[in-house]
Amino acid sequence: MPRSDSLGQFEQLVLTAIVTLGDNAYGVTIQKTVHQLASSKAATLGAIYVALDRLEDKGLVSSWLSEPTAARGGRAKRCYRVEAPGERALKESLATARRMANSVMPIWGDPHKELG
Repeated sequence: MPRSDSLGQFEQLVLTAIVTLGDNAYGVTIQKTVHQLASSKAATLGAIYVALDRLEDKGLVSSWLSEPTAARGGRAKRCYRVEAPGERALKESLATARRMANSVMPIWGDPHKELG
């Protein structure tokens, strides 16, 4: 049974997007960043919000409403930030990915050369 702080690949992408976006992390910008990180694989806004809700339920991210803006017709944005448990979980995922890459690179070579 997976630990509650273990992350699926999509959750890793969403957390990475939030970290890289900083104060500009809200639904649409997270979706665009996930799309870029996932090598153009489509991620619907609905899937992003489901993942954000799941991450928030796990205590890995928190959210708040921004001030309403005229550009949004007086509506606020729901903004997100990664909390300490989310940071730890993402760092562990990155460390695991690094160990996996280091194990297979001697066999397969550098995957960036093949994907480029």
